[in-house]
Amino acid sequence: MKIILVIEDDRTIREHLLIALKCQEFYVLGAEDGKEGIKKAQAVHPDLILCDVCMPYFDGHEVLQMVRQDPQMATTPFIFLTSQSSYADIRHGMNLGADDYLVKPFLNCDLLNAITACLCKQANRSRGYRDQVNQYRVALKKAANWDILTDLPNTKLFRQQLQQLCNRAQQESIHLPSVAVLSVKVTCYRTITLTFGREVGDRLLQLVGDRLQMAASPGLVARLGENEFGIAIFDAGDQEEMREFTQTLLDIVNVPYGIHGKDVRIATTVGIALFPHHGSRSEDLLVQANAAMRWCRQQTDTDYRFYNPAMAAMEAERHLMFSDLSNAIERSELELYYQPQVELATGRMTGMEALVRWNHPDRGLVSPDSFVNLAEESGLILPLGEWVLRTACTQAAQWARSGRPPVTMSVNLSMRQFQQRDLSQQVAEILAETGLDPKLLVLELTESCLMDQVSATVQRLRDLKRLGMKIAIDDFGTGYSSLSYLSQLPIDELKIDRSFVQNLHRDRNATMISSAIITMARSLHLKVVAEGIETQDQLNFLRHSGCHLVQGYLYAPPLQVADLECWWQAETQTIDAEGAAGTGANQGNPGFSQNTVKVTGDGPKIGPKTGPRFYPCESYLER
Repeated sequence: MKIILVIEDDRTIREHLLIALKCQEFYVLGAEDGKEGIKKAQAVHPDLILCDVCMPYFDGHEVLQMVRQDPQMATTPFIFLTSQSSYADIRHGMNLGADDYLVKPFLNCDLLNAITACLCKQANRSRGYRDQVNQYRVALKKAANWDILTDLPNTKLFRQQLQQLCNRAQQESIHLPSVAVLSVKVTCYRTITLTFGREVGDRLLQLVGDRLQMAASPGLVARLGENEFGIAIFDAGDQEEMREFTQTLLDIVNVPYGIHGKDVRIATTVGIALFPHHGSRSEDLLVQANAAMRWCRQQTDTDYRFYNPAMAAMEAERHLMFSDLSNAIERSELELYYQPQVELATGRMTGMEALVRWNHPDRGLVSPDSFVNLAEESGLILPLGEWVLRTACTQAAQWARSGRPPVTMSVNLSMRQFQQRDLSQQVAEILAETGLDPKLLVLELTESCLMDQVSATVQRLRDLKRLGMKIAIDDFGTGYSSLSYLSQLPIDELKIDRSFVQNLHRDRNATMISSAIITMARSLHLKVVAEGIETQDQLNFLRHSGCHLVQGYLYAPPLQVADLECWWQAETQTIDAEGAAGTGANQGNPGFSQNTVKVTGDGPKIGPKTGPRFYPCESYLER
């Protein structure tokens, strides 16, 4: 039974309407003014409201406005009863949301026709809402179980489907590895996205999903993460069969992709877990496949790995390392080492690079290779990077105030740091806190950091440059920078990637690339820094090619503060002595000195040696 609320201050009219509507089998309520009408409407939420316009307390227009503010009555049919029949009055009421107007006096049949029309209209509207709600429910259900971009099952649905396959295999008592779970990661996805843009990256994931479905059919394929996919194969056979299957899968997926006129090449790694050999629960199998995939990423001999129990220990170690790393800053376990950068024209140290090390209470000195990737994946790279920048600036400012010759401090910025909107503000605050002259700070960024959204990247670099510091591109030559793109960037230095330097005189391509980088940089009036210098031949080539600065073990490994200060003092004294003796730094031996500094337990000491300064100390990783 429909509920109708009649709001009318004229008692005679109100009673007449109540009786007439009851006879039509409506449930009716009456209110003598707008105030009472609002109260009853909010209490019962009627199916339709008949309301006079001119009333005490609240007039009909005010009643309508208050009714429409209630979400549950936003579409309740509302009919005005009025003796004011001017066009302006009617238009005003309709603009407020009225459904109809009845001008007094009116016939009962006119009233019933108006009520019937409004209720039918409301029923149709409600039916449309119900259909829309049902569509939303279907969409929400799909969104809860399916990936929107690739239209593949997501992790939740994949786990359910995988468990069903395992249960089926158990019931059929298949003795061979009956279900194989593959974790597939597109390892270069981030670089591709930064190089070609998000649109190309999204399209790539769609195409990878399509190829996986084709290669794994009739197996299950799902998207498990940003650039991770899962595959479940029923009745998978033995490991040899799975090896053949996985290699075929990789051959198909790794074929270059043509996207928006660009040739996109990818690399993938695959981890494999088998049911029932490695577990019986879908959650366990997925964890094991992921562990095998991560293990595979750390190896160079294969693109896929089968899970083995030793990987569980690696995963436990990884989680423990993450827990320890999250507390390392607070516990003052991190330390910066500094590697000198020597100017080839003078033989003097004119800069240094800050490199982080972790003094773990149980593991000893941990190299960055063991924890920087973990920091990137976990988000700890932001507080870690800020600590490195602040600590390096503090130390550089102390050296500057001590009266030593001014040298630049190079600090690496991660991609996550560079993408922070408040990066320039953060750097400005650190410079202000530490008192370091901005001219002595060099921020190093990799090519991949600079390849996405050119205009935004240029603006971010300009914001940093306005503070007075220098910008360097680190590991140059490994990315996709073009000369035209490079010329747009407000940068000061290029650092030749160590892989090219180490292969000089062994790889003709490395030699040609290094020479081309130096020539290009000099044509753009950029300073060139070569890292990873270990031999005299490398040094001779770089000097002849016009490189400005070098750093590497040929001169010094990354050193702690005390050792660097001893090295610095000895280096300065040696060069000054050579200058006084008339054997300038650039005369005679290209190493600038007939001495070497050896790092011992008491710090660096001067010792006789022909050639550049060499440090036969333990092999610290530079990066």
